[in-house]
Amino acid sequence: HGTGCTLSSAIACRLAEGKSLPQSIKEAKTYLTGALNTPLDLGKGNGPLNHMYALPQDFA
Repeated sequence: HGTGCTLSSAIACRLAEGKSLPQSIKEAKTYLTGALNTPLDLGKGNGPLNHMYALPQDFA
């Protein structure tokens, strides 16, 4: 469902912002946890990650 891709992408994004590897991993894990805790309700079974969970509701 994209958890590995999401985690690696989030780490890469934080590294691109100039953050250290440990800080990038920590922030990426926090982001991934939030995306996992607010899945999209699509179809049957486990839905995909909600990559936009942190955006304001009126924006998303």
